[in-house]
Amino acid sequence: MAIARGETMRRTDLSDAECPVARSVDELGDWWSLLILRDALDGMRRFDEFADDLAISPAMLTRRLRTLVERGLMERRRYSERPERFEYGLTDRGRASQSVVLALLAWGNHDLDAADRAVVLVDRDSGREIEPVLVDAATGTPLSQLRLEATAGPAAGPETQRRFASRTDRRSRRDRERGEPR
Repeated sequence: MAIARGETMRRTDLSDAECPVARSVDELGDWWSLLILRDALDGMRRFDEFADDLAISPAMLTRRLRTLVERGLMERRRYSERPERFEYGLTDRGRASQSVVLALLAWGNHDLDAADRAVVLVDRDSGREIEPVLVDAATGTPLSQLRLEATAGPAAGPETQRRFASRTDRRSRRDRERGEPR
């Protein structure tokens, strides 16, 4: 799709989508927001800390922080009356983004040799490098060891149910052709 000079691309609103991935992408907004959340998870709170670390323009940072506050991922708190200054803390919802940020860190390092990794996650107490994995909360089994598939949940509307039924049919045909268990 070509965008004419001077036109801006409109952002599609996915906030009402039934797909949790689509809603999450809509919630986070863009890569600046993810980087701000990364820094907040690392303890940054003040505007100048974010601006210095990210080398982001003040106008862009202001917009992204405002959006993160509006979406309930961060809260704005005054820390100085004169001059009036604010800091930005994570809400419970914002702290829950840690699994997303850590999954991106792990994915970004996945194909790199250990010696080529510029950023690693370590246990503060032992200093041992940690490799994050997603696990099933009920069993503790790493998701990579399970045969997973997404399916329509109880609140799925007719379109989502149709889409997943079609996916299931395609997957079943493909598995039968390959001789794989269902």
